[in-house]
Amino acid sequence: MSSFYAKNYYSIGELARYQNISKQTLIYYDRIGLFRPAYVDPHTGYRYYSPKQIDYLDTILIMKKIGFSLEEIKDHMKNYNLENSSLILKKQLHVIDEQIQELKMIRSRVQHRCVSMEEALKYRSNPIVVEPVPRRFILWHKVDAPYSLEEVSIATKKCFADAEEQKLPIFFQTGVIVPQVHIEQQKFAQATIAFVPIEFNTRAKNLKELPAGMSACIYHFGTYASIDQSYRKLISYCQEKGLKRISDSYEFCINDYITSGDESEYITKIMFYIEREKSCGRR
Repeated sequence: MSSFYAKNYYSIGELARYQNISKQTLIYYDRIGLFRPAYVDPHTGYRYYSPKQIDYLDTILIMKKIGFSLEEIKDHMKNYNLENSSLILKKQLHVIDEQIQELKMIRSRVQHRCVSMEEALKYRSNPIVVEPVPRRFILWHKVDAPYSLEEVSIATKKCFADAEEQKLPIFFQTGVIVPQVHIEQQKFAQATIAFVPIEFNTRAKNLKELPAGMSACIYHFGTYASIDQSYRKLISYCQEKGLKRISDSYEFCINDYITSGDESEYITKIMFYIEREKSCGRR
């Protein structure tokens, strides 16, 4: 390379250091035609960039930071000016606002998950609780016979797929419904419905309302294979306290494969809607 280029141009390594990016990034930008070097040494293949190109590269990096794709940046910078730059930035503001709303929703879901896990740990020594529950909604799918964990997993994946396709505001939690008839037959692990909690949304097709009411719950700590023990404890507790079970069982996974790789750490909240037996009277 001539002394002229050596004095007035930047090597790819120098430009990469100035911009705090990798040389591979500059090579890729060259390859896709987004940012080409001012000069390529025909003998060595080394790339060199002019001082004028620094501002151009700044623009690319700023637009990328704002959230534009490389293809959008490439198309925009073919012939950009004040007017079309203003238009494209205003459009991007709308995209950013949508991303902020989505991040806020994701944050609330993560916070809900953390609160649920911390709340559950309080009940390790005394896992049964009678409490009012608010009105809630679930996005559900039918579990096919023979209602094994495999069928439950498939139905759960369908719920997540629906939520992704329809962009529904679900919570990062899963659950199942075990019908009363299966409970009476002591088939506690045979759920017929899989679900994910969701905010009310008119776009959701398989939406079910869980009404506000009183509930009896137990926190099951351990593998799902041992959940029978917790069901029997909760049923016995209801009988002793004169509490009549008036619904199917709703199981909410508090700590599962999403947050632990050890099944012995799983936590499942089992819930029935209840009312007091008439013979017990009312206070």
